[in-house]
Amino acid sequence: MPGLFSKVQEFLRSPQGRKYTDQAKRYASDPKNREKAQGMLNKFRGKGGQGGGHR
Repeated sequence: MPGLFSKVQEFLRSPQGRKYTDQAKRYASDPKNREKAQGMLNKFRGKGGQGGGHR
């Protein structure tokens, strides 16, 4: 799906995309938020997380 990825790249280069990128960087710089995000990623990847393992 090269079309999808090129659209995502185009969006990230736009002013609105840069705004969201900056917000995400600020959010990720907070250790509590980083821990929350890591837990969510682990849950979606199937590595457990808290209360995970539903299949």
